[in-house]
Amino acid sequence: MATVARPRRSVLYMPGSNARALEKARTLAADGLILDLEDAVSPDAKDVARQQVCDAVKAGGYGGRELLVRVNGLATPWGAADVAAAATCGAHGILIPKVESADMVRQVEALMVANGAPADMAIWCMMETPRGMLKAEEIAGSTPRMGGFVMGTSDLAKDLHCAHTAMRLPMITSLGLCLLAARAWGLAALDGVYLDLNDDAGFEAHCQQGLELGFDGKTLIHPKTIETANRVFAPSEKEITWSKTIIAAHAEAAKEGKGVVVVEGKLIENLHVENARRIVALSDQIAALAAASA
Repeated sequence: MATVARPRRSVLYMPGSNARALEKARTLAADGLILDLEDAVSPDAKDVARQQVCDAVKAGGYGGRELLVRVNGLATPWGAADVAAAATCGAHGILIPKVESADMVRQVEALMVANGAPADMAIWCMMETPRGMLKAEEIAGSTPRMGGFVMGTSDLAKDLHCAHTAMRLPMITSLGLCLLAARAWGLAALDGVYLDLNDDAGFEAHCQQGLELGFDGKTLIHPKTIETANRVFAPSEKEITWSKTIIAAHAEAAKEGKGVVVVEGKLIENLHVENARRIVALSDQIAALAAASA
């Protein structure tokens, strides 16, 4: 499945057991929502959460926001029922926790198909264990339904026995492996959460690092962080203006049979133009999403 190019600057986890949160999510400026049936839901609330999430998605009102349902793993008592219910709820995709192999993905896909999931319903994978990191390429190519990776950096740090440092050097290898696999297969990639809600500067620095590494956006645990993620992961006005300038200049050069052109002292080739088109398209999509979700 070729992923639909869309803004994913901010993707907010919402506990499926909290009906008020599911309602509030319809008004938030997040590009996407992960409606969570797994970590955010206690065992005695799993059944209620499943019903509330499916009912909320079917009721609509989420505008153009991308909706993913994070199910429990198939090895748990709730996983199969989660997948069966989510398959036809109308969400854009199902997010599988702790994925460690292509077989895990295909088992979920078989259950989705058996329960009537539409052909365009994507599968997303939480990448949060050492084995998952080492199998990233296999997982990325496991099915045409694959939509993207979501980094689970908290679980990963636990398994690696590593520290949560400011620059995340202990997990750079893991982040890089998943980014490589995602881009090789044309998938989206979302950075992990930042846990200190009182550290605004630290959160923004993490967003900036994620952008520089190549992530499409940040997964979030609180609505207060949406604005920063949206700002950091959005193209700046300067980037948009420059992108339009070099697109136009390269087009004029192409008419004259030239493959390269110099703009403001910088050599512009086709690879620069491709990235410029991506930036302009993303800017247009952000504007369209804002209009659709207003």
